[in-house]
Amino acid sequence: MLSCIGHDVQHQLCGPMDLSIIIVNWNTRDLLAQCLQSVYAHPPEGEFEVWVVDNASTDGSAEMVRERFPQARLIRNAENVGFARANNQAIRQSSGRYVLLLNPDTEVKPGALETLVQFMDAHPEAGAAGARLLNPDGTLQSSCHPFPTLGREFWRLFHLDALRLCACYEMARWDPETLRPVDVVQGACVILRRKALDQVGLLDEDYFIYTEEVDLCYRLRQGGWRIYWAPQATVVHYGGQSTRQMPAEMFLRLYESKLLYFRKHHSRQAARAYKLILLAAATARLLLSPLAWLERPPQRQQHLALARCYRRLVRTLPEM
Repeated sequence: MLSCIGHDVQHQLCGPMDLSIIIVNWNTRDLLAQCLQSVYAHPPEGEFEVWVVDNASTDGSAEMVRERFPQARLIRNAENVGFARANNQAIRQSSGRYVLLLNPDTEVKPGALETLVQFMDAHPEAGAAGARLLNPDGTLQSSCHPFPTLGREFWRLFHLDALRLCACYEMARWDPETLRPVDVVQGACVILRRKALDQVGLLDEDYFIYTEEVDLCYRLRQGGWRIYWAPQATVVHYGGQSTRQMPAEMFLRLYESKLLYFRKHHSRQAARAYKLILLAAATARLLLSPLAWLERPPQRQQHLALARCYRRLVRTLPEM
C-alpha cells in the first residue's frame, strides 16, 4: 500500500483517504493495545489512518502506542480534556472521507471496517452508522436507542420498560442481518460522513463525557441525514473501562450531560422538568435502599454504592 505524505500529496498520488479512525484513551493501556492490534489485523481495503488521543493517562498508554504502534498518529494531552474535545482534536487534523469514532475497549472483528466504509459508500443519505456491538461473551449489546424525551426518561428511570418498551429498542428481536434506521447509535463505534460533519459541526465540547453522540445524532437528523444500525459490521465492546475508574464522578457527569441536552434541544423548562423526574426517581431509590442489607454480596455492595451516587445526585441537582 502506498504511503502518503500530507493532505495535498495524498489526493494527488493516492486519492482521498477513505477512513480516519479516532480512538480517545484514558488509562486503558492493555485494552487500547488489543484494540489497535485488531484494527491493524483487520484493516479496510482502502487508504486509512489511525489517530490516538491520550487524555493524560498515567498507565503508560502513550508510551505503549509510540513503541508498539508507531504508524498510529498520537496526540498526547497534558490534561483530560474530555471525550468530545479529544475526538475533535483528531477530527480536525484527519483527512478521511469518513471518520470512525472507536472506543479503546473495543475489538474490531474481521471485515468490520471495510463493511462500514462500503455501507457509507452505498448509502449517501447516511450521516452516521453504528456497528453491531457484542458483549465479550458474544451476546448482543444494546447499542442504539430512540432520542431521549421527558416521557422516555421517566419510563427508563422508573424501570417501566419491563411493562412495555418505550425508552429503548427491542434489539434482541432484530434480525442481525437487516439494516435499520435508528435515532441514536452508541459512540463506542460510529462511522461519520465528513460532509455531514462539515454541515452540522463536530461534537459539542460542552459535553465532557456522555450524551455527546446523542447531541450529534440529533443535529444530523435535523440536518436531513439518516442514521443506521449496520449489523453486518461486528465489534466486541468490553464497556465502560475508563468510566469505571471514577464511578461516582461519572454518574454525576451522565446526568449533567442529559440536562445539557434537554436545555439545548428542548428548553430550560424541559430541563427543570427533568430535574424533578430525577429527584423523584432518586428519592424512590433512596427509600428502598435499606432493603439492600437483606441481599448477599456483591449485590449488596453494588446497590449501596448506587444509593450513595443518588444521594450525591440529590445534593448536586440544584446546581446542575
